[in-house]
Amino acid sequence: MSGRDLDVVGIGNAIVDILSHADDAFLAAHGMAKGTMTLIDAERATALYRAMGPAVESSGGSAGNTIAGLASLGGRGGFIGKVNNDQFGGVFRHDIRASGVSFETPPSEDGPPTARCLIFVTGDAQRTMQTYLGACLELGPDDIDAAVVSHAKVTYLEGYLWDPPQAKTAFIKAAEIARKAGRKVALTLSDPFCVDRHRAEFQNLVSEHVDILFANEAEICSLWQTDRFDEALQATRGKCEVAALTRSARGSIIVAGEEMHVVDAAPVTHVVDTTGAGDLYAAGFLYGYTSGKNLVECGRIGAMAAAEIISHFGARPQTPLTELLLAEMR
Repeated sequence: MSGRDLDVVGIGNAIVDILSHADDAFLAAHGMAKGTMTLIDAERATALYRAMGPAVESSGGSAGNTIAGLASLGGRGGFIGKVNNDQFGGVFRHDIRASGVSFETPPSEDGPPTARCLIFVTGDAQRTMQTYLGACLELGPDDIDAAVVSHAKVTYLEGYLWDPPQAKTAFIKAAEIARKAGRKVALTLSDPFCVDRHRAEFQNLVSEHVDILFANEAEICSLWQTDRFDEALQATRGKCEVAALTRSARGSIIVAGEEMHVVDAAPVTHVVDTTGAGDLYAAGFLYGYTSGKNLVECGRIGAMAAAEIISHFGARPQTPLTELLLAEMR
């Protein structure tokens, strides 16, 4: 991976997603807050896995999904994340490489098993995630390959990484390497509850280390502690070079200095599962950004990628995004 230039290198939690349908009663019975991500321990992960219905397993993780989406668009992507040398670790490694992404982080030979995220999708397409981080907690500064980061146009950081202490150190190391090499740093806030846990640190990150910020409406409002999106948008101005703020069916708003662009959501016949919508929006946006597109075009490619992902179960593209991109350009 260090021997070639990349458009984007993602650094995040290497997780295998386990997706299953559930109803609101199931969520309530197991004490889950609908539509959020909650960190759980190994015991709860085992108990929920036994209780959940028929499931589909696929490689996931927020930044991993984004980089896989970038590759589906024809971009050159790399990923840094920690797995164990176990069955789920093998699944993750195979899937991300098969998608065209370079992944060379050495697996752990002992310690916690590979992470998994139990995703419960309700009839309204909302997803409730229960995440056991496992081997992700082992990611540290020694796993950051300076050659990879310095040769990537953008280093994309996953907000969820701010939970494990070692990963936090790795996060800052990567951002500093990228900045020193004259490259860009992007951050996704990941989840409003993640922002709640680390608000002051995230505010500092956005101001001091981040060039491109991705957040949905709930996340950006949480960051600036307001219930009003317009206030959050104004608070974001000037904090970083570009902020791409998504609003589900209402599309996205892209802010860059005094510029502000409103981009409509791409049409979707039937929303099946919103898992990965923000991840794939970031994939499309970053593909456009690293290809020299203007900000509106970046937002439109992001919207197209997000529309594909919410039209089916799972957080990785089922239709090559290059095909959709070509069709849109005709």
